[in-house]
Amino acid sequence: MEAAAADSTAGLVGRRKKPFTHKGEPCKNCGATLEGWYCHDCGQNADTHHRSILHLIWEAIEGMFHLDGRLANTLPLLFFKPGKLAKDYMEGRIARHVPPFRTFLVALLLFILAAEHVIHNSMREQEVKAEKQAQLLTTPAGRKANADEMRREATSDRTDRLKSAVEERDEGLKEEGADKAKIAAKYADDVRKAEERYAKKVAGAEALQNNPNAGAEALAKLHGRNTNAAEQIRGLDFQSPETLQAGANKIAEAQIAGQQFNVVVPDKNAPVVGEHGAPAHNEQGRAAGKESAKRWWPQEGLAKAVANPNYYMLVTFGWAHRLAVLLLPIVGLSLALVYVNKRQYFIYDHLIVATNLLSFSFLTWAVAFVLPHALMKSAITIVMLWAPINLFQTLRGGYGSSLFGALLKTLIVWFTSVTAFGVLVLGLMLFTLSQM
Repeated sequence: MEAAAADSTAGLVGRRKKPFTHKGEPCKNCGATLEGWYCHDCGQNADTHHRSILHLIWEAIEGMFHLDGRLANTLPLLFFKPGKLAKDYMEGRIARHVPPFRTFLVALLLFILAAEHVIHNSMREQEVKAEKQAQLLTTPAGRKANADEMRREATSDRTDRLKSAVEERDEGLKEEGADKAKIAAKYADDVRKAEERYAKKVAGAEALQNNPNAGAEALAKLHGRNTNAAEQIRGLDFQSPETLQAGANKIAEAQIAGQQFNVVVPDKNAPVVGEHGAPAHNEQGRAAGKESAKRWWPQEGLAKAVANPNYYMLVTFGWAHRLAVLLLPIVGLSLALVYVNKRQYFIYDHLIVATNLLSFSFLTWAVAFVLPHALMKSAITIVMLWAPINLFQTLRGGYGSSLFGALLKTLIVWFTSVTAFGVLVLGLMLFTLSQM
């Protein structure tokens, strides 16, 4: 953002041109004789640069988001005629457009903000929904409604299982030489399991309806969900697949909707404490340290991330904008690879095209993320289809590729870019775990 602001030298939107009254005066920056509002030697504005506070605020906003006439020239081409925009940059028609790297920085900033917005909103919605469900269980009417829903689900599940058992039995009996006794025994076993499952669910519904403490228990389980899951992760044996699978199943069963939403930054220098918050003895602390050291390093990081997901997201997005810059050389080099036989294009040209492609992607995804939930899914589908089309238009118009050549190169560059993005996201998530 600092680079983007420093790069801004344009005037305000719609600013009137004042008559030039300083002709022949020396430039305050380099001393050259002024002939117009901008010095022909150093380029500094000949204005007095005395600004009101509101003027300075507007200039800061303009500097960050390049709100000048060039934006109106660049954005329509970026979205609808990317080939022409790429060709303008590669052939030197750059003054009419926003500097590409500045567009990339602003687009990346908007994308990061939009992604944070949608993730935190989703987490908050889950938390609120879970708390509302738990609060309903504090009233007899709420417990009855929840129990009735459990009974309906149990009945539907039993009906489906019995129907499936009958169909499986009938299909088996149609086969020539079928063992009817074995089929009948299998059918009886399936019916028994379906009835037992139904009875267990109905009993759970009855217990819930008759439990006056169900709401308090649900709230306690909700508030301790992350801590309990973190402790279960710490207890997993990653060297034993059976133990790992069993532990993962327990964690999955223990999960209920909702997330803690308070960001608590862990204090790595905090003393080890025992039960009821009392300081642990030195030997206990050393034992806990040894036990922690035995764990696989992502295991401890994952446990901390589950215990405090919002701090994990905070650290993740803190590094995301830095690692996202790595996409520039990756996309640029993939373009250089597919156009290695066209010596008139240099690495610089490919990097310029890469900035435009990534700016388009970041901006469209940012727009999709901030739309209402009802429109977001449709918008994401459009963006996923539009991105390769935009790439194809860029290669076809900017590099002058044939129809088949542009299509083939689009597939190569698109696959490389998506794979690189996935690897970077995975690497970012693992790296964040190491920082927890």
